[in-house]
Amino acid sequence: MTSVTITRTTVATANHLTNENCGSLGGYLTARIEKGDEEMSELSRRKMLAALAVTPLAAGVVARTASSDDKVLKTGLSTREKLAKRYFPNFELTTHEGKKVRFYDDLIKDKIVVINFMYVKCEGICMPVTMNLKRVQKLLGDRVGRDIFMYSITLKPQEDSPGVLKHYVDMHNIKPGWTFLTGKPDEINTLRRSLGFKDAKAKLDQDLTNHTGMVKYGNEARQWWAMFPGEANAPWIVECIGWMDGPNAKPIQANHSSSESEMPKHKHAKSRTKGGP
Repeated sequence: MTSVTITRTTVATANHLTNENCGSLGGYLTARIEKGDEEMSELSRRKMLAALAVTPLAAGVVARTASSDDKVLKTGLSTREKLAKRYFPNFELTTHEGKKVRFYDDLIKDKIVVINFMYVKCEGICMPVTMNLKRVQKLLGDRVGRDIFMYSITLKPQEDSPGVLKHYVDMHNIKPGWTFLTGKPDEINTLRRSLGFKDAKAKLDQDLTNHTGMVKYGNEARQWWAMFPGEANAPWIVECIGWMDGPNAKPIQANHSSSESEMPKHKHAKSRTKGGP
């Protein structure tokens, strides 16, 4: 199998993929990488690999192959355990309701999850992403909190206490199944980078607004992970999340009480953070 490491994708690639069927495209990319197609041009390979960060089925391949040179793979752990140790630090976080939880054990293990970073006093893209994720939650219906779990983690834990986050949740009438989280600043920063919300350039990485435009989603048990732009079309996001149920899953029957015209279209320029396991 071809070994690859992906930390970023181009905005142009993400823009193009929002017009594709996430499931069929993901299967195509997975097959090409697993075969290690030597006839593929280097340019084509780079373009294809860049696409993986927004392709649900193929991203799991990247996560597994990217860790092949890591020391953790020399242990007797299973692939899933190795990925958990590499990408999902089991830090203690606090929910907006004041409950103490562990990131891996309590929040993502054995679950389909949707994860983004935000902060309350954000004047940039945070609020549009939150409003769009509200539409996604509404379209997913009662699956949220039952077998799909949504998490928003503050990038300013020194400001966003559980009480502040609770006020934010109440103010925006966010429904159950979507949890807002805070924790220790250094651990939040490590968690952010481990999940792929990072930039190789230190100055850009320190700019918190660079980490609020993308949303990670995945199926921890299947080791499938991908990302989508937070302002992408909500029904398309729901379709992509649905692929995390597995290749034989039935499409999610979205609650279309909100009209299609109310769904925000993909705003490319603001979706700047890419990458992940």
